Amino acid sequence: MNDPLLELRGEFPILGRTTYLVSNSLGAMPGTVPERLAEYVDQWAELGVRAWANGWWEMPVSVGDEIAPLIGAGRGEIAMLPNVTIAQTAVLSAVPYTTSRDTIVMTELDFPSVRYAFDGLATRLGARIVVVPSEDGIGIDTQRLIDAIDERTALVAISHVLFRSAFIVDVETICTKARAVGARVSLDAFHSVGVLPVDVHRLGVDFLSGGVLKWLCGGPGGAFLYASEEASSSLAPSFTGWQAHEHPFAFDAEMQYAQHAWRWLNGTPPIPALFAATEGPKLVRRAGVERIREKSIRQTTRLIELADANGYRVSAPRDAARRGGTVALDVPHAYGVAQALLANNVIVDYRPNAGIRIAPHFYTSDDELEHAVSMIGDILHDEAWKPFEDKRGVVT
Repeated sequence: MNDPLLELRGEFPILGRTTYLVSNSLGAMPGTVPERLAEYVDQWAELGVRAWANGWWEMPVSVGDEIAPLIGAGRGEIAMLPNVTIAQTAVLSAVPYTTSRDTIVMTELDFPSVRYAFDGLATRLGARIVVVPSEDGIGIDTQRLIDAIDERTALVAISHVLFRSAFIVDVETICTKARAVGARVSLDAFHSVGVLPVDVHRLGVDFLSGGVLKWLCGGPGGAFLYASEEASSSLAPSFTGWQAHEHPFAFDAEMQYAQHAWRWLNGTPPIPALFAATEGPKLVRRAGVERIREKSIRQTTRLIELADANGYRVSAPRDAARRGGTVALDVPHAYGVAQALLANNVIVDYRPNAGIRIAPHFYTSDDELEHAVSMIGDILHDEAWKPFEDKRGVVT
């Protein structure tokens, strides 16, 4: 099959020596990243502290401008932060909680790191958390989520695509209900941006966080937070830092928040990560998210067909419209099988209650999918999973 997106394979060195199927966890590194990191090293070496005035200080917002086209945002609307947990905690700390509006709605299948932060801080902020359960461990019933949002809801903090199952939550419907009752929506889009089209205005979210780590192939340390114009003009995070100050180098004792994306920043930014962060998003924009989504649907559909043919349980939605970029195969001895695949340079990951997660991206060939599923069969047949399960101490 002619696949023009494969022309970009050469931009990612690791693809020449592995079958890389884990972009839902860590995207492949673009070959231009070493040059960008060398640029950082050269600036530090040559300019020293003067580098801050040579563009470093502005990078948390200027790098955000590289992400903006991928989510339908404008320039100056995205702040770069070290991780999504920090981004979501900033949002949590900005929303007021009162006796009549004190509820935060989340779901059972949201990424645990955000839940840890919310669980630890909500009570101190005067909020209570309502968690919407999953009936099947794969998705969240839209009506059940809507019913949990009422006049007491201050914030709906949910995932766009669920990390275990790749189930796509009906965010537009959720946002419509939230607006009707005066609640705000903070969307964790880590597992959607870069593999399916995302438009913050069409969705109607107040906040959207994500990162370049996964589908955007930008490496760790480059998370982003979008805040709507209305949210930035009416709210400010109490979880904050000096870079969010209107006049940071005045070193005032009292906080005076900067405007737009700047007010959502925190302390001193991780500059090396920001140098690396832009290279992947540039390639994603070259590939085109619409074309990436079309290919993703085709390849994840093929993975499900291969799983069915081999009798493997699929921990992912069957409906392509409700499925993100990942298909989890819950095969026997899944942990050990995943480790055996890794030992054979087929790069996947394993998650409890899901199985082996396989995540083709725009640079993945169809043959690589066939190879991975065939190797799973070989590992099970030859019991090559056993040494890895023995080391783990648990046979699944």
